[in-house]
Amino acid sequence: MGRVATLVGVAVALSLTAALVLPEVAAVRYMVGAGLGNGWTQGLNYTNWTRDKHFYNGDWLFFVYDRNQLSVLEVNETNYESCNSDHPLVNWTRGAGRDVVPLNVTRPYYFVSGNGFCFGGAKLAVKVENPPPPPVASPEKSGSPASFYHGRVVLPAVFAVGAMWDAFLRFC
Repeated sequence: MGRVATLVGVAVALSLTAALVLPEVAAVRYMVGAGLGNGWTQGLNYTNWTRDKHFYNGDWLFFVYDRNQLSVLEVNETNYESCNSDHPLVNWTRGAGRDVVPLNVTRPYYFVSGNGFCFGGAKLAVKVENPPPPPVASPEKSGSPASFYHGRVVLPAVFAVGAMWDAFLRFC
C-alpha cells in the first residue's frame, strides 16, 4: 500500500509541475456571426466575419439561431457553392437553436442552412489549420530571473508537494 501511495504522490507532483511549467493551449469557441448581428441568420456576410479569424484544430463553432426556421448543415464545397442542402454530410441541428460544432480535423468546413435560407446568406466556410508552433525561447543566461525562478521555486515546490503527500498518506 505504501508504494502505491508514493507512486500516486509522485504522479500528483509531476502533474502540478507540468501545470506550472508547460504553456497553456486553449481552444477558442467562436459564436458564428458575433459582432454582425443576431448570430446564424440570413442577410449577413459570413465571409467578412471569417476574414480576420484563424480557425485551428480543436476550436469550436457555436451557432445560435431561430430553431423554427434555420438549420446547421455541413455540406461539401459543391453543395456550399450551389446552396444545395438536400444531402448534408452532417446535420448539426439539434432542435434547440444552439448548436456546437467541433473543428477537430484540419480541413475546410462548409455550412449552410436549409429551407432556402442559404440563398439569403446563411452559409459559412471556414478553413481549419493546425495551431502555429510555440515561439522559440531565447537562450537563458545563467543567473537570469527565469533560471532563478525554475531553480529556486519550481523544483523545491515539487519536492514539498511530494513530501506533504507522503506525510498525509502516512498519517491517514
